[in-house]
Amino acid sequence: MSKRILIVGGNTGIGEKLNELLLAEGNETILMSRSQGGVDIQDDEPNFPEIEGPIDALVYCPGSINLKPFRGLKIADFQHDLNINYLGAVKTIKNFLPNLKESPNASITLFSTVAVQKGMHFHSSIAGAKGAVEGLTRALAAELAPKIRVNCIAPSLTNTPLAEKLLRNEKQREGAEQRHPLKSIGEASDIAHMTQFLLSDKAQWISGQIIGIDGGMSSLSNG
Repeated sequence: MSKRILIVGGNTGIGEKLNELLLAEGNETILMSRSQGGVDIQDDEPNFPEIEGPIDALVYCPGSINLKPFRGLKIADFQHDLNINYLGAVKTIKNFLPNLKESPNASITLFSTVAVQKGMHFHSSIAGAKGAVEGLTRALAAELAPKIRVNCIAPSLTNTPLAEKLLRNEKQREGAEQRHPLKSIGEASDIAHMTQFLLSDKAQWISGQIIGIDGGMSSLSNG
């Protein structure tokens, strides 16, 4: 049975690929971003559009990559990462929770990073913000069960527009690949396919999970 799915940040990268997969299945998707609908989730009160009727799934894709030494980070950097990754998700879920509750079988999917579980240089700001997302995932999964499932995907470096500064040339890409046990970096399709699964009826017994899609980085030795 087709679903009605809201994808926040669905115009590039993982969100764009996910939208393609969901449409190919015959689902209805609603895309929302600053360029599609004029919604700036960093606003204190974002101008969310009114959506009537049930939403079967909400996927929150916006993220940031702000890699600097701790001494070089300003409080504004931490606030920026928190606003985009955590508070933006909170605002979106609060706004559309009534629509999700109208669905007989709804789900929410959020995104974290491998850097929450694996300490990495220069990741203190983004790891802190995504750590909040992981906490939110588990807390909401408990609070909204059994009506709404909540899960989170924690990727490692993925070839998307967000990461293009880290993959500007072949040398950078090769170095990134060699840091992963599987000797490759992720593609948007890797993450989108897992998201598609979590939204499906095949994942009805999965909630409150942080799922690593990271080339083995979080749990395998790279020796």
